Amino acid sequence: MKNKITLISFILLLSVSFAKAQKTVVKANMLSPLVRTGSFFVEHQLNDNSSIQLGLLYTGKTWDDTQIRGWGVTPEYRFYLSDSPAPKGFFVAPYARYLHFELENEANNEAKMNGLGAGLIIGQQYIFKERVSFEWFFGPGYTNIDLDVESGAEDDFDTGSWDGFTLRAGITLGIAF
Repeated sequence: MKNKITLISFILLLSVSFAKAQKTVVKANMLSPLVRTGSFFVEHQLNDNSSIQLGLLYTGKTWDDTQIRGWGVTPEYRFYLSDSPAPKGFFVAPYARYLHFELENEANNEAKMNGLGAGLIIGQQYIFKERVSFEWFFGPGYTNIDLDVESGAEDDFDTGSWDGFTLRAGITLGIAF
């Protein structure tokens, strides 16, 4: 019971600190549906020059003959380099990423794929009428994939597009409050 009260107190304190914030932006990546993925972000201004962002993704797509279902989390810290206060203007952002996917191919072979990675993006965010956000971003990243094969063999699954160096890019639309 004591742990539940502590957790609820922490969540309430966090909520109050976010509620007093000058800028929070909730947004969606408009390019994600092209690869049957939903990608959403919450960005919170820390001060005039920086913010933190948490990205969540879910996918349920088929790649070659493999069905991929799963989720990912991408925290990032943004440095705004423009004269405008964050979250508006040009930024540079280091990020980390964790991915968890379940794979199944046409031969009914199954595997679980976990990935841990990091990278650096650059981008520009615009805020129109103090409410509508538009952003573009891109940059390199590196992900190390761990494949746990439940049935079949490792060669039955192509993880090449996820493992190693990758390019992360997006165009987002959102609401600032």
